[in-house]
This record gives sequence, C-alpha cells and structure tokens, in this order.
Amino acid sequence: MPWSSRPLNYFLNQSTVAFWNSNIRATVGNGLHGEALLIYRRMKLVGIHPDHLTFPFLLKACAKLSNVYLPQMIHTHILKSPFSCDVFVATALVDLYAKAHLLNDAEHVFDEMPHRDVVAWNAIIIGLAGDMGSHGRAFDRFQKMRLDEIKPDSITIISLTQSCAQKQDALGLLRAVHSIGIRIGFGYNVSVSNTLIASYAKCQDLGSAESVFREIPQATKSVVSWNSMIAGFGFLGWSFEVAAYFKWMCQDGIRPDLSTFLSSLSAFGHSEDLVLGKIIHSLVIKVAFDLDISVSNTLISLYSKSGDVIAARYCFDGMTERNCVSWTAIISGYCKAGDINEAMNLFHEMESTGERADAVTVVAVLSACSLTGFVEFGRSMESYVMLNNKLMENVMVCNGLIDMYAKCGSISDARRVFESMKGRNVISWTALIAGYAVNGDFEEGLRLFSLMLEQKFKPNHVTFLCVLQACTHGGLLERGRELFDTMTKRFSVEPRLEHYACMVDLLGRRGKVMEALEFIRKMPMEPDCGVWGALLGSCIIHQETEVGEYAASRLFELDSNVAVPYVAMANIYASKERWEGVAKVRAMMRRKGLKKSGGQSIVQVNGKGHSFFVDDRVHPEGSIVYEVLDSLGFHLKMEQKMEDLFSLL
Repeated sequence: MPWSSRPLNYFLNQSTVAFWNSNIRATVGNGLHGEALLIYRRMKLVGIHPDHLTFPFLLKACAKLSNVYLPQMIHTHILKSPFSCDVFVATALVDLYAKAHLLNDAEHVFDEMPHRDVVAWNAIIIGLAGDMGSHGRAFDRFQKMRLDEIKPDSITIISLTQSCAQKQDALGLLRAVHSIGIRIGFGYNVSVSNTLIASYAKCQDLGSAESVFREIPQATKSVVSWNSMIAGFGFLGWSFEVAAYFKWMCQDGIRPDLSTFLSSLSAFGHSEDLVLGKIIHSLVIKVAFDLDISVSNTLISLYSKSGDVIAARYCFDGMTERNCVSWTAIISGYCKAGDINEAMNLFHEMESTGERADAVTVVAVLSACSLTGFVEFGRSMESYVMLNNKLMENVMVCNGLIDMYAKCGSISDARRVFESMKGRNVISWTALIAGYAVNGDFEEGLRLFSLMLEQKFKPNHVTFLCVLQACTHGGLLERGRELFDTMTKRFSVEPRLEHYACMVDLLGRRGKVMEALEFIRKMPMEPDCGVWGALLGSCIIHQETEVGEYAASRLFELDSNVAVPYVAMANIYASKERWEGVAKVRAMMRRKGLKKSGGQSIVQVNGKGHSFFVDDRVHPEGSIVYEVLDSLGFHLKMEQKMEDLFSLL
C-alpha cells in the first residue's frame, strides 16, 4: 500500500522527523514524486516539523513535476521555517529554480544566501551555463566566485566547459577555461578531460581534443575518454580517424560499449565508408548489441545513407521491436534509392501498426523527396499533414514542405504553404527565397528578402547564401556587392567560404576574372576548392587560359584526385586549340587513374525511380534499347532530309 494511502492513525505514533525523511527520500528514489509531497502533507498534519534534510528531498520531487506552483509553495514553507538560511536547503532551492529555467528566481535565492560554499556556486553556474542565453551570466558568476576566494572544483570546470561548447565561435573562451582548469590542478582529472575532448570536438578543434586525450594518464583513461574522441571525429564525418581510434581502443584492451558502437556507426554515412561500417556491424553482432533498438536504427540509417537499401531492409526486418525512428530510417532509405512505391507502402504499413509518424518522420520523407524530385509522394505527405492539426501547426514540417515543393520545381505550391503558415521563422523565409532563386525568378527572391527585413526577421548565413546565389544566377553584380557588404556591416554575419565562392562566381560570370582573382587574394581565410572551382568555371566561360591554369594548379594542390579541374583545363585548352595542352592534361588523368563521372538522371515509372547515366551500357536489355534509339535516330534524319527536299521544290 502506498504511504500516502495509509490511514492517518498509522502515522500518529511515528514521532521522529528521521522516519518521515527516510520515507520521503525512498519515495523520491522510486520515482513517486507526487506521493513524496503527499507524505510531506501527512507529516505536517500529524504535527512533525521538517528539518534541513526534509526540504532538499521535497525540492528534488518538485523538479520532476511540471507544476510551477509547487516550488513556490515549498519555498514559502522554507521561509517560514528556521532553515531559510541553511546552505544545504538554499542550494537545493537554487538548483530547483535553475532546472525549472526560472533563472531570475535562482539568482535571487542565491544572492540572499548569507554563506555560500562551492556546491552553491556550482548550482547557480550550472543553471546559467545550461541556458542558451545566459552563458555570459555564468562566466560573470564564475569571476565573482574567484573574488570570494572560493576555489572551483572539477564540477565548476566541467559546467563552464560544456557552456563553451554551446556557443558559436567559443574556441578562445574554451581554451581560457582549459587553462584555468590546469592552473588550479584539474589538468589530469579524467572527467574534466573527457568534457574538454567533447567540447573541443564540437568547436571543430580536434587537434586540441587529441592533445587532451593523449595527456590523460593511461591508468585513468576510460571508455568515456575513447568515446569522446570517436564521437568528435564522427561529428565532423572523419570516418578514417573513427576507424583508427576504434582499432587503437581495442588494442589497448578497452572493451567498446554501446555508445562506442553508436558513435562509430554514425560516422560511416557514405558509400565509400560502407566497408568500415560492415566491419563495425560484424563486431556489433559478436557482442550481441544488434538486439538494441538504438543500434538497429543506426545500422538502418547507415545502410540507407550509403545506398545499400537491401542491407537496411535486412536490419529492419530482423528487429523484434521498432519505434518511429526505425520506420523513418527505412522509409528515407527507399526514398533516397528512388523506390517511392515501396516507401509509400512502408509508410502505410507503419500507420497500420499503430505507430504514428511524427514531425521528424515527415520532414525526413520530405527531404528525401526534395533530393529525388518525387513531388507526388511529397503531395501525399502534405495530405497526411493536413489531417493532423499538430503536424500542420509545426513550423519545421511547413518549412520542409516549402523546401520540397521549391526543389521539385513547384514554386507556386511552396508559396501557397508559406502564405498559409500562422507562424514563420527565418528558415521559412530562407526556404522560399532559395526556391525562387533555384527556379529562376531572381527578382521575386530578392523582393522577398526585402519583405523579410521589413517584417523584422534577421537573416542568417544561409539566407545570405541564397540571395547571393540569386544575384549570381541573375547577373546582378552591384546588388550582390551591396548584400555582401551588408552581411557584416548591418547584420554582423561573418562571410564563410561559400559566400566568398558566390562572389567569385558572380564576378567571374560578368567577365571580371582578374577582379575575382584579386578578391580571392584579399580573403581573410585560405580559399577552398569551392572558391578556386568558381574561378576556374569563369575561366572556362571566358576562355581565360592563364588565370585558369593558376586556379587549376591551386585545385591540384588542395585535392589532386578529383577529375573536375583536369577536365576543365582540357576544355580551356581545346577552346584555344592548344591540343598539346589537352594531351598533357589527359595524360595526367590517365597516370592518376582519374575518370570523369557521367551525369545521372532518374525517371519514375509506376511509382518507382530508375536511374541511368550518360553512355550507360549495363542495362540487361541494352542491345534492344540502343537498337530502338538508332532506329529513331535514323527516322529523324530521314524526316529532316524529306523536309529539306520539299523546301527546295
């Protein structure tokens, strides 16, 4: 029988506060948070006064209940008790308000504390550090903590480190926290080091992450340390490094856990990494982790992204338990493979099992439709969304519909969805602007951008990329220059490499190849393949041999195993009838074993996508196909000759 359901007479003889505290603590420990508060109520009814141990248990229960009035009620009781100045009680109250995101209340309680220890300071710093908009306040508190001569502990450093990882361009701040940690003696603390590794990885500084990892003493290096490194490389998609660290970990005698396998498998999302993914999969089976639903979902996603939908389906069919993520992964796999008919069948099967598609499922399917151009399946998804009010009101879903229709060429449908939205965000505007730019209506895209600014929406780096692309394809050089300058001067958005590539492309398309080259030389960062590729593309258009040779040489330095710059240079030489140059480039390609990949198209037949390439000769009925094509070509030539003959008569 629950404690709160027992008759009042049962409690009358229980006169010690320790008895009540013990039962409240046990109830909270068992997850019965509401019942813990009822026991406290019984305690008050029988006349037992709480002590400084009672309130922290009650506050912990309140933190788990979604009722904003309960913390305030317990806070009132604390103020009426002799324990309002107790450090233990006040710290628990600060922690509660922080977890409830009532940060002003947490700071008020903290400031009223007559005495504070390191645990109290950690409670307020952790609360502020966990809130996206309060990182600065967390560091201000840390400075005051140092002024109060309270020595930080490992928890302080960990919370500040995690806060840095959530901020943009916070690498300098993270290094400062790291140096403080070393100075006060936590340089070799394994928990601090693991957090630093994960945070450096999120800041894309894997060199520092590796340095921290290698400085951890071998005796204290845990599986979490290895997982942090593997997850960091996986976060950036460095699959080779993930495999190397996984092998090194096993050689060091560290047994991989569930997190190790999940992080490793998540890194192998490309077809060239599929062999590595299969090796990890075999190890997953060996240690029986393949029965875990999260591992199965990751495997389905791995094979789907790699284009091996048969293997993905094998993993899916072998699952004893499935959730919405499982269905989403396999449906997305079939969409990407172009088998829309099977994707729709699976979607309906999912519905028949009682598993309702959520916003993530719908957006994943819409994204797959965007990539493959299957607008009809996208329309059926919109019909499904319209039958579900919660999905129709979801901004992420509506943005997915706009993006899908725009990329499939149905810009009028994208505009219809946009106009029907009750609440829009910057992604909604950006998706529609990008849609108009992609579909050739550059003026409307720029008009929408101006309207977006009028309605007080702040553009982000993706928005500016879209409007710059609109200017590029529309040949609007001066407008592009104006927008590029506006990024930093008005909106404090620092241009990225892709923005510089757009400007180089815009200048080059207008024939200003030398100006584009000078623009590259003045860049505050090292140009990448995209920037030099844009310049080389302009050189092809305007037959600028010397600048083209220079751009191609820089591309060769960055990546000599890509065929595109070689082909581009061969085309430039051919346009100038410099056949010795063409022969030289082709010889270089043969020596490196490079081949230009052919163009690919997808055609829908009876709801199923069929892909084919330029000069594709592998079709099982290829001889018949090309015989028919040759026949059609012959008839067209004869038709043309007959027309020419009749025109002479």
